[in-house]
Amino acid sequence: MKTFFQFDERGTNYRRETLAGVTTFLSMAYILVVNPIILSQAGMDKGALFTATALSAIVGSLLIGLLANFPIGIAPSMGLNSFFTFSVCIGMGVDWEIALTGVFIAGIIFMILSVMKIREKIINVIPQDLKFAIAGGIGFFVAFIGFKNAGLVVANPETFVSIGNLSSPPTLLAVFGFIITLMMLVKGIKGGIFYGMVATTIIGMVTGQISVPHSIIGGVPSLEPTFGVVFNHLGDIFTLEIMAVIFTFLFVAFFDTAGALIAVASQAGIMKDNQIPNAGRALLADSASGVAGAIFGTSTTASFVESSAGVAVGGRTGFTSIVIAICFSVALFFSPILSVITPEVTAPALIIVGALMATEVRHINWNRLEVVIPSFVTIIMMPLTFSVATGIALGFILYPFAMISLKKWKEVHPIMYILCGLFIIYFAFS
Repeated sequence: MKTFFQFDERGTNYRRETLAGVTTFLSMAYILVVNPIILSQAGMDKGALFTATALSAIVGSLLIGLLANFPIGIAPSMGLNSFFTFSVCIGMGVDWEIALTGVFIAGIIFMILSVMKIREKIINVIPQDLKFAIAGGIGFFVAFIGFKNAGLVVANPETFVSIGNLSSPPTLLAVFGFIITLMMLVKGIKGGIFYGMVATTIIGMVTGQISVPHSIIGGVPSLEPTFGVVFNHLGDIFTLEIMAVIFTFLFVAFFDTAGALIAVASQAGIMKDNQIPNAGRALLADSASGVAGAIFGTSTTASFVESSAGVAVGGRTGFTSIVIAICFSVALFFSPILSVITPEVTAPALIIVGALMATEVRHINWNRLEVVIPSFVTIIMMPLTFSVATGIALGFILYPFAMISLKKWKEVHPIMYILCGLFIIYFAFS
């Protein structure tokens, strides 16, 4: 087992990998609750969605762990489930069965692109400075999510955002968790992020901010309402409207996953010579899980940036992903206890992980404007647009133009010019 997952080469052990897997699971376990809530508004069965969410996470995490040896968790994407429900089903009036079939087709196309190594090629030709910008930008994005979940940053119609109510008990609980976690990490306590989440949960239950679950074990809801419905609607997707939907699923999922892979590989020290080892296998695992998720009955899956929480406590191999899959398997039978994992519990971990990931910006060549401006836009637009893919796209548009202005166009890979053009078209017609 140690040899298969390259424990010695990556300087890790069973304890560290297990702790990392549990930490990542706790950081992304909210998807088991939130995904059914969002997708059920499109008319889907909430119980079936819970099971489909767990099964897709199990399949995806197992695949990326075994095929690519990456410490990443895969589950239904938060951004794409909202797009599925509010833009496609509610906004465009598309039946959820047809929209889900679009997700299935997008997954098939992803698998073809992965097998042909097109996705891997695109990731590997991204300039190194932009890769560091992507990793750092995701750090700011993750931290922003953490501040939002903690109630420390709230919407404001006059200033867009402002500081939240610091006297609110849930916010105070998140602040407590953040301080405790910070102190443990500064003192060099291994697994400080995980222990901080545990301490926050306990304090939350003691103070009444988190409801103590009335039961521990729950039944597994039936998958029948959603399982395999995509096969009954394959003939209903050949309209311009649905094709546009499929393209959007492709675009967002592609670059969300690319961003997560780059960020985690960089943070874990796996990336070598601007290349991500086993990137093709990781992308194949990701796309295959998307196909499986659509068959089970959930929207597009993606590699979770919350995986960086597990990397922060020492996760370096696919064994971390195996532990994540095991945790999701157990969660199928212990759904009542998931209620204790509230946004206030995970918020401190996301803020601190964001800070750790943001350190990647130090590798950017800040002395070259043609690098600085595209990198800065990539970083800042991720939290401002609440989209990893949008930040990447804007950086990819600006970088070729900056290089052309310096007559360095030959230093830019032709694929970058193709992507630049595609992104411009996407923003023009999206």
